Amino acid sequence: MTVYELCESEHFTPLSVTCAERTVSGVYIGDLLSWVMGKAGADEAWITIMSNINTLAVASLTDVACVILAEGVTLEEDVLKAAKEKEINVVSTDLSAYEAALYLSKNI
Repeated sequence: MTVYELCESEHFTPLSVTCAERTVSGVYIGDLLSWVMGKAGADEAWITIMSNINTLAVASLTDVACVILAEGVTLEEDVLKAAKEKEINVVSTDLSAYEAALYLSKNI
């Protein structure tokens, strides 16, 4: 599944999608940024509720395909601008992290 295909689902809303062709190859769930930095893999969808500027730094370091903000979390305007500038795909969903991971596991 690509980030574009994920955004086509009724459950996910694109916030910053500059690399829609990225393929999602797995899922990682975590909110402790230092832990995610060492565990999340390239091309995975990272599901979190953390939406600060440090989230973008971790997404860039781990080269995840996208960040999925669960439970209706969105980005502040300055963080959204930075995500677009850094070409980091960020998607929001009203689903819980568990529900979002279940959806992805059935579709990737």
